[in-house]
Amino acid sequence: MLLTSFDPFAEFDRRAQRALGATGSGRPHAAIRMDAIRRADDVELRFDLPGIDPATIEVTVDRGVLSVSAKRSEEYAEGEKPFIRERVMGSFARRVRLSDTVDADNIEAGFDAGVLTVRIPVQEQAKARKVEVRTDAKAEIAA
Repeated sequence: MLLTSFDPFAEFDRRAQRALGATGSGRPHAAIRMDAIRRADDVELRFDLPGIDPATIEVTVDRGVLSVSAKRSEEYAEGEKPFIRERVMGSFARRVRLSDTVDADNIEAGFDAGVLTVRIPVQEQAKARKVEVRTDAKAEIAA
């Protein structure tokens, strides 16, 4: 597998949600939802970040871990008081452990219509290739 989701506090969060019905802060757990698409030459990650100011988005790669973080600020003017609040405000983060077979030096990111797209190229030696199956006298496999 080329990448795995990495969240060291996931088990703690699951247990806290079961016990308390929410995280310790009393708010629902805020996570960045992600899709991962594998193609022949790259892996594309798509993160849902609706309503996020693109200036607050940060994408970093450090020691084989891709980190995505963003912030959504309070949007209420003076005199406005929310009486229903379902949208989560604050900081969001997601970490993805990258395989050694990806080209971390050439990662690209773009943001459009509330979706952050991160393209991670695959190194040449990690690309799929067809192996010839011999059927004649040369079919012996050298040990």
